[in-house]
Amino acid sequence: VQLQASGGGLVQAGESLRLSCAGSGFSMDNYAIGWFRQAPGKVREFVAAISWSGDATYYADSVKGRFTISRDNAKNTVYLQTNSLKPEDTAVYYCAADRDSGGTFTYQYDYWGQGTLVTVSS
Repeated sequence: VQLQASGGGLVQAGESLRLSCAGSGFSMDNYAIGWFRQAPGKVREFVAAISWSGDATYYADSVKGRFTISRDNAKNTVYLQTNSLKPEDTAVYYCAADRDSGGTFTYQYDYWGQGTLVTVSS
């Protein structure tokens, strides 16, 4: 089971990025997927999650209305569209998979990708 996060980069405040989380070695459509982020010197925090079917999505208050999580099970990929980025969104973004219903805590996830860096300049 492997998760590969990609799509990060350096952008200016107000711009957008689309992050991707590609799964290999397993079928992601049996898993809830979550995105978390970790800024330098801070703990890893929940950003968004999506159920295995895509019917249910959850967001941290700090990104609600700006970020959108979606999935394409045919491509074994989950996306995080990040709009209106702010300097405080700067972090390494990680995707994670859970065989159950996912959640907002890191311990609820079984598998983790390596992360992709998002840097937002002011």
